[in-house]
Amino acid sequence: MPDDNEEITVLPEIYLLEQILNMIAAGELRVPKFQRPFVWRPEQMLNLFDSIERGYPIGSLLIWQTKQQLASLDEIGGLKIPPHRPGSQVAYILDGHQRLSTLFGGLKRPSDAPRSTEQRDWMWWIYRVLGDGDDRSTRYRHWKYGDRAPHTYLPMGSILRTMDFLAYARELSQARVPGGDITPFIDEAEQVAQRIKQYKMAAVRLVGGSLTHAVEVFSRVNSSGQSMTPDQMVTALTYATTGPDSLADRMEAIQERIAVSGFGEIPSLTIFRAILAISGEEDVQDTRWEALAKRVEGGLLSAVEATDLALEQAVDFLRSHAGVPLARLVPYNLQIMLLAAFFHFCPEPDKRQLVLLRRWFWTTSWSGHFAGANTTQVRQSLQEIKDFAAGNGTLRLGDQHARPFPQRFDLRSARVRAFILWELKEFPHRVNPDGTSLDPKNLLATSHTEAYRHVVNRRGIEGTSSPANRLVMTTPSRISVRQALIDLDPLTEEAVTRTHGISHEALRRLREGDDAGFIEVRLADLAAREREFMAELGVKHADELLGEADIDTE
Repeated sequence: MPDDNEEITVLPEIYLLEQILNMIAAGELRVPKFQRPFVWRPEQMLNLFDSIERGYPIGSLLIWQTKQQLASLDEIGGLKIPPHRPGSQVAYILDGHQRLSTLFGGLKRPSDAPRSTEQRDWMWWIYRVLGDGDDRSTRYRHWKYGDRAPHTYLPMGSILRTMDFLAYARELSQARVPGGDITPFIDEAEQVAQRIKQYKMAAVRLVGGSLTHAVEVFSRVNSSGQSMTPDQMVTALTYATTGPDSLADRMEAIQERIAVSGFGEIPSLTIFRAILAISGEEDVQDTRWEALAKRVEGGLLSAVEATDLALEQAVDFLRSHAGVPLARLVPYNLQIMLLAAFFHFCPEPDKRQLVLLRRWFWTTSWSGHFAGANTTQVRQSLQEIKDFAAGNGTLRLGDQHARPFPQRFDLRSARVRAFILWELKEFPHRVNPDGTSLDPKNLLATSHTEAYRHVVNRRGIEGTSSPANRLVMTTPSRISVRQALIDLDPLTEEAVTRTHGISHEALRRLREGDDAGFIEVRLADLAAREREFMAELGVKHADELLGEADIDTE
């Protein structure tokens, strides 16, 4: 059993690249399974080799040497790794998985390894193009075909094996090359091989201690600048108690289940915070992850299962009571976390609670209540909604009022998202200029901001960035929304304008060439109708008509 009181020793070290790769090949340096999978794009792999050849630093490694045995990957860089020998000391890669997988898969690849047009094969075949005079860009390439690469493509897999390198040099010496002289190509290949072989990597080796200590050190000395997210941190810290599926695996399953329901993807951090809230944690934004992991560790599995059920109810509420069709339109992810907490502690709310919860959602969305919310505010909001769920309190909304109608259309603004949600509720079914019907929710599900098309595109016109200048509408090819509105058939005009919130006065202005007037009139109409809905819910509107669309979503 690991001893949390055991001292951990931190040793800065320098290794030749080949030494590191040999440790991996021997099964002495392993990648723990709780690490995220290999996700680098092919160009990132090529850039890494290019940096090494140029002698650039590629960041240090973080290695944990321990007697504790963790479940680890049996394949790195597409190559099999021998199993851990019982009783032998092993080290684990805590920071550097992506880089070492790239280097191990590229440099240790045997000459008879599979080649094909499938990415899982060609991504590990990395070549240095010889005779490429352009020193400004990377000279490394993938060969994405099943046959052998051109003779001037030096395979990285031959660099560390003398016999393979000699075989490549022999083939190259017999080939026809540009200019006819093979000597410069051979010299260049040898120089590349020497630079790779002589490259040294910095590493921080942690010796002894527990996984808790190791992750804590990682969180403080992370060398790559790729921050470990809170859910990844606690996943690692609770790895030993969650069974074969890690916390990250279970959160991913919840995420996928909600996504396939058509609601879209809820951020993993939101799911993680909901798990914390349901496990009884008061401070879901705590950064003292070690202490937090210890507090929630015992009840983590039951909390994950309860969160799955609570999130399902939260999503159902958002869809059926608040009119939110997609996760990415929720103004604040904190609202999802708080709703999950509510439905966990009150799985069968009464009508009064649902009505107040709906008002809470709209009020906090319009008011920007959760914009930049700090730890104290989130803790107070969580306690308030738990009390409300238990019937011991109410939701205090009296001091909140809606922000003005947004000046700009920017989906990173919670106020703009609130406007879109209202607009989808107010105009649920649209009619296109050709008389066909359009469900804007379906269009938004498969697109993003491009679903909202400009009516007026002319530069210099006041209000062109306003939400009032945007419509979800389809038109024939090469016909703008503006022109389609101007040319509306009398038979469809009433249906089109009514279902898009365009008044007769706004349309008249557009037809007379008064583009700014169209935006001004439609903006006033939409703002007035939105305020009517605010009044129905008992929400105070702003004194001003227009205001800045603050970018305040997570």
